[in-house]
Amino acid sequence: MSVRVRRIYEPPEPDDGLRVLVDRLWPRGLAKEAAQIDAWPKELTPSTELRNWYHAGEGSYVEFRRRYEAELDAPGAAELLDGLRKSVREGRVTLLTASKRPEQGHASVLAELLGR
Repeated sequence: MSVRVRRIYEPPEPDDGLRVLVDRLWPRGLAKEAAQIDAWPKELTPSTELRNWYHAGEGSYVEFRRRYEAELDAPGAAELLDGLRKSVREGRVTLLTASKRPEQGHASVLAELLGR
């Protein structure tokens, strides 16, 4: 019953549990078979506009987080988030991202929200 964040480029581990890709775009240079993902809920990823704004360096992580959490309050995303919370209660969930700094991105925000 835990959530962890890992880079998608790291090899899968037996204790990963449910492997969920939380990036909107497929990771560059990675074959789908090698990723061994169980789910890819694109509706839980930041919007293209928010992602571009944040990666352009136009805002702080705090502001990114605030805007992203607002996006996750939308009905479709909120429903998916609740479903993922149920999975967390049933066992380990590993959120996968291609980000080089997952601790400063949306995957860490998701992990924290799922742990509540």
